[in-house]
Amino acid sequence: MVDVTEKEMDNPTFKSDTVLSDVHLHCPNKRHLMVRLNAVGQPVFRSYFKILWNTEDLPSEKRVREATTEREHHYRSGDELCDQDRNNPKKERELNSEGVEALLDDDGDLEVVRRPQSASDLEAEDILRDRVYPVILMKGKDDAFEDEQECACGDVVKIEHTMATPLEDVGKQVWRAAFLLADYIMFKRDTFRCCSVLELGGGTGITSIIMGIVAKRVYCTDVGDDLLTMCEQNVELNKHLMEPGRGEVKVKELDWLKDEFCTDPEAPYSWSEEEIADLHDHCTVIMAADVFYDDDLTDALFRMLYRITHNLRNSCTVYLALEKRLNFSLRHMDVTCEAYSHFRNTLNDLESLQDRKMKYTVEPIKLDFCQFLVYERIEQLELWKIIAEHLT
Repeated sequence: MVDVTEKEMDNPTFKSDTVLSDVHLHCPNKRHLMVRLNAVGQPVFRSYFKILWNTEDLPSEKRVREATTEREHHYRSGDELCDQDRNNPKKERELNSEGVEALLDDDGDLEVVRRPQSASDLEAEDILRDRVYPVILMKGKDDAFEDEQECACGDVVKIEHTMATPLEDVGKQVWRAAFLLADYIMFKRDTFRCCSVLELGGGTGITSIIMGIVAKRVYCTDVGDDLLTMCEQNVELNKHLMEPGRGEVKVKELDWLKDEFCTDPEAPYSWSEEEIADLHDHCTVIMAADVFYDDDLTDALFRMLYRITHNLRNSCTVYLALEKRLNFSLRHMDVTCEAYSHFRNTLNDLESLQDRKMKYTVEPIKLDFCQFLVYERIEQLELWKIIAEHLT
């Protein structure tokens, strides 16, 4: 625990060169509880995410569609009235003259009057999400949260995370693609039941925790002692979700830029020889969520995927979830997503690989499955499935 003063705890600051996940910015009906500062002085928050095993609790597509249709009808009606007036030249001139005079202030300057937001706009927006800003509620992780009794039940995931981090620390936040992959795990829970699973770039550990509800053993991996400590804390916070004797989640270090597992007994999250053997003998599922934002790391991840699947005793299924983030590129003078393009190219290279040892079959997964966590499942989210088979 870093030694900080009371004043520092009361005044967390976020730098301008940081990124903030939409999950935290638009977390519906939740508040963020600041519990401590981490070893590098970043505020650590605790958020509560409810698992909606009864998916009827989610806003229905029909209700959202009705609200959207009502809004479009409201706009269309207004446009039709304007078109009728334009068909009468005399009335149009009168309206134009009166309208311009009504929009001028005392000095003759034009005042732009914006159209008020209709009730249906507000209704549709409320259906989709509530905007909630982070609020520091208290200090000290032993203090009681006002909804603690509600959040202790078996359908709430408790996650400690940071917010507004530099790019190198984005693993300390929760991202939408992790929720997408968690949704798929819960939807296909019979598929993953009693499996041995490896997660690459586990971050806060939320996807491994969800997987731990149904799988036999999950190796949640990432790099950085501070991040891995946070992940381990989250696993402890969610022991109540896992059945006794099953759902073991082990937090381990796995650096994609290195060829070997960390086996140094002095390192806090190193692998034992028994754990490496267990992974190679029993792992049948590998997963990763929202780790494709840097080309060098994407290349490193696919190299790691090849090495691990090559060393596994059994065939393996890989699930990759990501969000396609669009940005304007000066180089292309257009809206592009270079990180996503590199991911797709690397994915194609893996599928077309011919080394007479492994065969990789790639296919996208349709996102028509149930949503068990409350977040905005935007069209830029994607989920990919890779089947890795030994040829010899």
